[in-house]
Amino acid sequence: MAKKNLTTFQCQSCGYQSPKLLGRCPNCQAWGTFEELAPSPLPTAAGGAYGGIRGGKITRLTEVSRREEPRTPTGLSELDRVLGGGLVAGSVTLIGGEPGIGKSTLLLQVAECLAQGGNNVIYVAGEESLEQIRLRADRLGVKGDFMMTRDTRADHIGGLLDEHKPKLCIVDSIQTVQVSEDGTPGSISQVREATAALTRYAKETGASVVLVGHVTKDGTVAGPKVMEHIVDATVFLESVGQFRLLRSVKNRFGQAGELGVFEMRSEGLVAVENPSAAFLAERPIGAPGSVIAATVDGHRPLLLEVQALASKTPYPNPRRVVVGLDPKRVDVIIAVLEKRFNLTLSGLDIFVNLAGGIRINDPGLDLAVALAIYSAVVSKAVPEKVAVFGEVGLAGEVRTVQQAIRRAEEAIRAGYDQLLCPAGVQGSMFAVRDIQSAMTSLWSLKS
Repeated sequence: MAKKNLTTFQCQSCGYQSPKLLGRCPNCQAWGTFEELAPSPLPTAAGGAYGGIRGGKITRLTEVSRREEPRTPTGLSELDRVLGGGLVAGSVTLIGGEPGIGKSTLLLQVAECLAQGGNNVIYVAGEESLEQIRLRADRLGVKGDFMMTRDTRADHIGGLLDEHKPKLCIVDSIQTVQVSEDGTPGSISQVREATAALTRYAKETGASVVLVGHVTKDGTVAGPKVMEHIVDATVFLESVGQFRLLRSVKNRFGQAGELGVFEMRSEGLVAVENPSAAFLAERPIGAPGSVIAATVDGHRPLLLEVQALASKTPYPNPRRVVVGLDPKRVDVIIAVLEKRFNLTLSGLDIFVNLAGGIRINDPGLDLAVALAIYSAVVSKAVPEKVAVFGEVGLAGEVRTVQQAIRRAEEAIRAGYDQLLCPAGVQGSMFAVRDIQSAMTSLWSLKS
C-alpha cells in the first residue's frame, strides 16, 4: 500500500509541530499560532526505495586540507573577545536582545570600523528607513561610508553578496527577510528558510553575515531552535544597570560563554576594558556585610561585591531574599552557618545581593556569601583589600573551584593583594580549609 503524506501543523512562535490543529501551543502557551505545513513529496518507488537517487560525493578526513579561518577585527575589543578574535570569513552570527538595548547601534559602529578600513559593507535595513539609519549615524558621529538597501528578499541579498563581495553584511532583522512570495515574513518557516539561504550565500561568497533576531516575551530569540542550529555563532546583548553585557551562547570558531562588557554613551557602545573596577566603583568602604568575590562569568574572571544584611524579623517565618545569586545555594550556606558554627539566624531576616545588577550562578561565590552573612550578623566590617572565592560544602569545608588561577590573577591585577582561597590552589596567599579558618584568617588581616 502506498504511503500518504501526513498533514502537520507548526507553531509560528516556537516551532512546535503537531499532527492536528491546536488552539494553544503546549510548548510556548501561545494562542492561535498554528499553521499547516505543506507536505513534502514522498520518493517514488521506481528504481528502489529512494527512486534511483545516487549518493553524493564522499571525501575522506585525511584528504581534507588544514587551514586557519581568516578573521577580521571588528574594531571593538569586547566584541572581538566574544567572537573569539573577530569575524570569520563566510560565517553567520546571530545577535539577539530586547528592543532598544543597542543591537543596531553596536552593528552600526562595526560597519563604520570596517568601512573606514577600506572594506565593503552592506547594511540590509528591514525595519527602519534609510533616513532613520542616517539620523542614528549622525548622532553617533559615524564617518565611514557603506552600502545600504531596503530589499529584504533573500535571493536579492544573495545577489548583492555575489556582486559586491562585501567583508560584512548586516541583516536587521532576520524576521523581515522573505524567501518565497506566498510566505509571511517572520513566520517560523520563513525565518528557517531565510537563515538557511543566507548561510548558504555566506559560505559561497566568503562574506561575514550578522543577523539581528527579535526576542519573544520569554526573552529568547523567536524561533531559537530553527535558527541557532544553522548559524555559526549566537550572542545575546543584555542590560545590567548602566552596562551592556554581550554573551556568546554558541561559537563554532571560538569558546562559547565569553563575556563582553560595554557602556552606553552618547557616542554609542563603548568597550569597558576593566569590568572589575567598573562594578566595584561604588562599593562602600568599611560597611559590614560587604565582601569582594573573585568569580568567573563564562570564561572571564570578574571581581564583584557580595552584600548581606541581617535584621530582626517581625514575622513568624524569617525572610530570605536573594538577588543575583542562586537562592538554593544561599539557603545551604545559611544552614551550614547555623549547624556548624552555632550562629543563630532563625530570628533574622537575611538579604543577600550581588551588587551591580548582574546575575551569576557560580559555586565559587559560596565563601563570599558565608563571610558576608557572618559579617552582617556580627556587625564587623571586612578589611578593604581582601578578595575571596571558594565552594562551601555541607561539613563547612572550603573546596576548590574551576579557573582558580585566573580568579587569583584578576584579584591581584585589581589591587586586592590579600586573597582567601581554598587550600588546593597553587600559590595561594591565605589558604583556608573551612569557614572557621577563613573567619580567623580574615579578621587577622590588616585593612
